[in-house]
Amino acid sequence: LDLKRLHAGKARIHTGDNAEYIQLNKERGLLTIKEKIDREALCGQTTPCALHVQIALEHPIEIFSITVEITDINDNAPVFEKEERRFEISESAVVGSKFMLEKAIDPDIGLNGLQSYSLKPNDNFILKVHSQSDGGKKAEMILQKPLDREKEEFISLLLTAVDGGEPQRSGAMQIHITVLDANDNAPVFTQPVYKATVQENSVKGTTITKVSASDADKGSNGVVTYVIENSVKSISEIFHITEDGDLILHGPLNYEKAKKYEIDLEAVDRGGLSDSCKVFIDVADINDNSPVIKIISSSNLLAEDSKSDTVVAVMSVSDPDSEENGKVRCAINKHTPFTIMSASSNLYSL
Repeated sequence: LDLKRLHAGKARIHTGDNAEYIQLNKERGLLTIKEKIDREALCGQTTPCALHVQIALEHPIEIFSITVEITDINDNAPVFEKEERRFEISESAVVGSKFMLEKAIDPDIGLNGLQSYSLKPNDNFILKVHSQSDGGKKAEMILQKPLDREKEEFISLLLTAVDGGEPQRSGAMQIHITVLDANDNAPVFTQPVYKATVQENSVKGTTITKVSASDADKGSNGVVTYVIENSVKSISEIFHITEDGDLILHGPLNYEKAKKYEIDLEAVDRGGLSDSCKVFIDVADINDNSPVIKIISSSNLLAEDSKSDTVVAVMSVSDPDSEENGKVRCAINKHTPFTIMSASSNLYSL
């Protein structure tokens, strides 16, 4: 588009929800950044991250759609929610016993995101890292050399998480271990994966699913405590696990913001031994959003000799609900010399 056309067509930018990020400089014919863009705040883990805007011109009416992709830089370090974690582990714990560790969270994506963990010193324990379906990495500490309380009652380790960006960033958590006497069996979940569905308008206190872990030990060593181990703060704000293993809805759901959740649960006995399982929760959409009509461009005056099919207005119509709940149908008053036509997926011409 040359500058003459921009001025003659009274060029306007239609940014919708992206109003604070992009602006049009008509004098120079440029799209410019309005304020600094934070990719993580805008898109979270979604990739690619893009802004969608339209340029509207008049005389004649023309609409140009523009996509601006926001690429990631390594501006976030991996972070543990807690600065330290304490374990109480029996000296009778067998070699190969597993102890789940908190995940570090890095909002960056790709190589700039979390890449690996390290555990030092590693005299008694080694570190094993598992890649998960959501792209995260889960770490567990595995006993490789038996503990001896009489020789060493307290052990301190440093768990470090690093990303792959330039420069490389890292975060650390201190692990304190108290060696106890005799706990021979770890809890075991009845199944490694649980699946559930919950309506997005479910009220606080709704039971989503029930998990169960058993421990063959008797007395206090067989008492199992359930913990949500996800480091993501939003998970603990929305879900709660009871002493009986009931996963309870603790906060509001919004299908338009999150369609599913993956929750890591841990069953821990009083000797510090643990097992883990994963809960997959699908959020069911309800029709809680109305369609929204936004006028992108319109002509206030129309000559009486205007030709048929002359475009007099362009509008965007959207509904954030999904599938059938998000489908819209546009109609206008009958018995008028106008008709409405779909121009693209969410644009309509009058």
